[in-house]
Amino acid sequence: SYVCSLLRPEIMRQLELAKFGLQVIPYEGGATMMANGDHYAAYANPDAKRREMARHSKRDAEAYARYGNDVMRQCKFIRPLLMRTPPDPTSFKPKDFMELLWLGKRFHAMGEKRMYETIRFFTMSAADYLDEYFESDVIKGHLSGSSVIGTALGPRSPGSAYVLLHHYMGEVDGHAGSWGFARGGMGAITQALAKSLQASGGNYMCDAGVEEILVSEGRARGVRLESGEELLAPVVVSNLDVKRTFLKTIKEEHLPEDFVTRVRNFRIRGSSAKINMAFDGLPSWPSLPKDSPILKGDLHYSESLDEVERAYDDWKDGRWSTVPYIDMIMPSLIDPTMAPEGKHFLSVFVQYCPYKPAVGEWTPELKQQFGQHVIDAIARYSPDFKQKLLHAEVRTPLDLEREVGLTEGNIFQGELTMDQLAFNRPVPGYAQYRTPVKNVYLCGSSTHPGGGVMGAPGANAAREILSDLGRSH
Repeated sequence: SYVCSLLRPEIMRQLELAKFGLQVIPYEGGATMMANGDHYAAYANPDAKRREMARHSKRDAEAYARYGNDVMRQCKFIRPLLMRTPPDPTSFKPKDFMELLWLGKRFHAMGEKRMYETIRFFTMSAADYLDEYFESDVIKGHLSGSSVIGTALGPRSPGSAYVLLHHYMGEVDGHAGSWGFARGGMGAITQALAKSLQASGGNYMCDAGVEEILVSEGRARGVRLESGEELLAPVVVSNLDVKRTFLKTIKEEHLPEDFVTRVRNFRIRGSSAKINMAFDGLPSWPSLPKDSPILKGDLHYSESLDEVERAYDDWKDGRWSTVPYIDMIMPSLIDPTMAPEGKHFLSVFVQYCPYKPAVGEWTPELKQQFGQHVIDAIARYSPDFKQKLLHAEVRTPLDLEREVGLTEGNIFQGELTMDQLAFNRPVPGYAQYRTPVKNVYLCGSSTHPGGGVMGAPGANAAREILSDLGRSH
């Protein structure tokens, strides 16, 4: 991850992450560069944003307030659910019944019209949803990015409207939908978490991969590390995705057959690549206003929904996108700790890149070709881009899997579609962080409410674990 927004503020407060050094710096908008030398600027200032939209479409400028209100209304309904354990609709337990009743009351309170809109929204494509508000291709292309980042869907895929909403649910300094940089890089979040853990008497080990979760008589008794060392414990909590947890670290003999089948069918498809670039100076972007705040935000060049959809079509055939969707940010413009003086760092997120290329396996040569393809695509909008580029670190979905253990490099640990959300995530009957093995719990993004640097799955899992241990929280 390269930007921060979804991290729940209540978790930041409870763990005192600011006290332990975490500082999130908001950035100001972003832009889409156009091949004709023009641009669309998404300013953070609402008046500037409205004027910029009107430059491309007066109708869209008028529609944006309605769009923003409708999206925030959906966020207002969903956001309180993020920090709650999803109820089991087949259960007769009082806790599940009360949670379903609470959810039903909230849904009914929206009124008939909003209820229908919400049901419809969850099954829509981002393209259909955006078409109901906007007419400008570049504005729709710019907004559609949030519906595809990190997921194996295109903007015209049913369910992609929710993915768009998922990226709006965060906040920075109380501003809903805002994004920011963690000062010092995203590792500052884990460093603050580590310090908070140690201050509470906890400890951690690095470079200690788990080879197997040890199970005896249907109950966890600890883990065996790749080094061979065994760590015994009464509770094991896995932040690995559901496939890596149950298909690679627990022997199948300890799991129900139907559960294993459902885990195998859980969709975790790799579609994203990451390229980190170091520059000897600031690249120029002729189509963007000089010294504008939008330079400190996310930059793109996809000018239409169709362009993003064609990028997705390439991925479906096992190819990287001929014209990839790019989300690039230069945090060194805001955070001087990210690069030496006079140098700059560019974070480039790429959609789409296959986990298994149709031409065969990923080789160093093929990875280099892919990296050069992305560099060439960006350089069309910056005449001195290649000249100032010092180094590029390319990570394919396979690299992400090998380096950080994400199955197929899927950053959400499973696609965010209706059949894989709430009480279906990751497996019906096991959506409350518990698993078929007693005292083994899931706390990662394969569980409710899904992916992103959010903290909510872990906080919800911790609450359930404390409850099972008979302890208050």
